[in-house]
Amino acid sequence: MLNAIAGFFAFLFLLRFLMQWLRVSFSGQLGHFVVTTTNWAVKPLRRVIPGWRGFDWASLLAAFVVQLALTVLVVILSGAGESLPDALPFLLLAAVRGVLRLTIYIFIGALIMQAVLSWVNPFSPLAAPVQQLTRPLLDPLRRVIPVISGVDLSLLVAILLLQMLLIYV
Repeated sequence: MLNAIAGFFAFLFLLRFLMQWLRVSFSGQLGHFVVTTTNWAVKPLRRVIPGWRGFDWASLLAAFVVQLALTVLVVILSGAGESLPDALPFLLLAAVRGVLRLTIYIFIGALIMQAVLSWVNPFSPLAAPVQQLTRPLLDPLRRVIPVISGVDLSLLVAILLLQMLLIYV
């Protein structure tokens, strides 16, 4: 249950970071939900860590802290809490790895959502933010991969590349 709650909040903090970085509009339902559910942590952090060059460092730090807290809790609950100070570099690396994996999962989920929405309801309120989120991944691939019989295979290639990156991370 702790993993689900921590994963949910880390997902929201990372989504907020990515949406601001990729200039996704916060005006829709998705943006409003993300901002409303993360303001309690991001606003106080912004007083200490301001945004810089289009990056919302407070949101990224919040996601990292949630991942680090989850990692520390897992170590403590596994009974290895006495070696916690010695394992600090490992714990920090595990938290960074968790943030990277979650970022990849966000992009994979957005790509799948974009494919489904394009078939089911291309005018959904979620279609525009999802398309804005995946555009930086898909635009370079669309320059190389042609549309075959009206089917855009760049989504599939992007998902496969992200899966390979996920295996590496």
